[in-house]
Amino acid sequence: MTDTLPARTFRIELCDTPELTDALRERAEARYARVLERQLGSAEAVCDTLQLLEQLQEAAPEDVPPDAQDVCQRWLKAARAASEAAMQGLGVAESGYFAVHVQ
Repeated sequence: MTDTLPARTFRIELCDTPELTDALRERAEARYARVLERQLGSAEAVCDTLQLLEQLQEAAPEDVPPDAQDVCQRWLKAARAASEAAMQGLGVAESGYFAVHVQ
């Protein structure tokens, strides 16, 4: 019998939107998570990508892998699509943003 690690998960937090009810915030966070997963392929891919991006922030330029720009572009595209889908119809100020937390 082999031990398997539990799948990593993430949670979304919609920040700086005090005008939203908890129910609206939770629905927006769920939409964001769904679109982010769909764009990147899975919850595990979301976690992997976010972890890589965090490592890149700390890396010296010579330690940045050649495909880093592709990973960054893919994340930006996925996050933009997720944000647009999640904020649709909420009518909240543009100051709101989504934080992604790996658990």
